[in-house]
Amino acid sequence: MTSRPVPAVPVPVPVLVYDGDCAFCTTSVNVLTRWVRPRCTVTPWQFADLDALGTTQERAEHEVLWVSPLGTVYGGAQAVAKLLLSAGGGWAWLGGLLTLPPVRWIAHGVYRLIAANRTRLPGGSPACALPADRRPGAKAWKAL
Repeated sequence: MTSRPVPAVPVPVPVLVYDGDCAFCTTSVNVLTRWVRPRCTVTPWQFADLDALGTTQERAEHEVLWVSPLGTVYGGAQAVAKLLLSAGGGWAWLGGLLTLPPVRWIAHGVYRLIAANRTRLPGGSPACALPADRRPGAKAWKAL
């Protein structure tokens, strides 16, 4: 899913936004950035200026986001595809494949299945299943 917001502040490089409260999400992003080496800034949504990036907390809680320098926001499997494309080489080939139907449709379904079950996956925690404002430490995030 994509949207074309008018970003409050243009971002010089793409930004990958993920759920920093979710251990599964954090581990997945750490592994991807170590192996794939995408050309982007990586930040948990809890520390990101979501308004400036042209997105919302609700969307960031729902899926990983890729915000292009032009302000286009890609979510879920398409955000992963953009991450792979940014890395170049063989990763870019895989990212390109994820953008083409019917692979795109399959990738979307697989992403939604994983996202819906992240509390049950290795590294997942019960906190992932709670709304962001009810997670442990939620008050600490808001204080920052």
